[in-house]
Amino acid sequence: MNKRLLTLSLTGALIIGGTIFTSPVVNAVGNGPNYNGNEQINTSILTTYDEMVDYLQTQEAKQDQMELEVIGQSTKGRDLYLVKYVSNPENPTILFLTQQHGNEQLTTEGALEFIKHLGTGKTKGVLDNVNVLIVPMLNPDGAMGDVDFELDDYIAGGDRHLTRYNAVGEDLNRDHVNKIFPETQALHNNVLRAYDIDYMIDLHHQGAQSERDGELVSGSILYPTTENADPEVVHKSKQLGAVVFDKIDPTGWGHLGKYNGGSAETISRNGISVEYGISTLLFEMRGMSDHFYESYVLGQKSNGYLIKQTVNTLDATVRAISDGSINDKDVAFWDTLPTQTTRTSE
Repeated sequence: MNKRLLTLSLTGALIIGGTIFTSPVVNAVGNGPNYNGNEQINTSILTTYDEMVDYLQTQEAKQDQMELEVIGQSTKGRDLYLVKYVSNPENPTILFLTQQHGNEQLTTEGALEFIKHLGTGKTKGVLDNVNVLIVPMLNPDGAMGDVDFELDDYIAGGDRHLTRYNAVGEDLNRDHVNKIFPETQALHNNVLRAYDIDYMIDLHHQGAQSERDGELVSGSILYPTTENADPEVVHKSKQLGAVVFDKIDPTGWGHLGKYNGGSAETISRNGISVEYGISTLLFEMRGMSDHFYESYVLGQKSNGYLIKQTVNTLDATVRAISDGSINDKDVAFWDTLPTQTTRTSE
């Protein structure tokens, strides 16, 4: 996993389970450099699909509580993986979903780091009271640039381009009603219908120019907004968001806004909440790993902070569900949290 180690060494340190590793830049997520033609954006430092598979298999061999399951195949035939920590079927269960969009990779990097974290003593006892499911890369074809359309206008350098879409140019996060594509079929048939899931965080990346209160955000969050979602499901979704907000926003380097998202049930946040009664939260991290729009891509000096933001989010929510403190979270902050806006070019 040399590329993965290189990624972490180049992009900053992590905070895992309360252990702080010094990061060299203050406020790096909000003030980290945009792509301006000079910033380095190199996809070769990102974990490849094959490296991810090797990593997951290595962690499964090391961790007694971890189980790895193949839930299906991508359009191009790559196995799709589910990481499972299920100690008691009666426990509340949370699903973390990453990389429905193949060019939104740093949440996957964070999820892989979190999997290693779950195998350490830092989470001793936590997994006794919560089940954790992780789909670490739902769109491996897009992540590897193995697609049936041209990517010549994409910005990043490196050994491959990463694209939002699956191999045939379709957006998986608009396929949660019809479920046409094998990736979404695998998720619904072999995860959402196979396990009794209470919570889900759908991890994405957005453009690099979103701001709240005049400052660029490190990410944004949103609960289900379809009118068909059960009010209790929405309330618990808001509590999930409160856990994330209270963990990330006060850090000094984290700054969250409310995402301006739609109500269509083709989107996982909405459709999954209605179809399965799962409380869902969208978390959109700042900046993408590759794109043809310059304003969507973030210089890689912020990578370490975005990975850290993912790890801290996953850790905080698992702990809050495990100890039951999520049930006491106040959701009133949603009433005053501004919807982020897009910064205009100067």
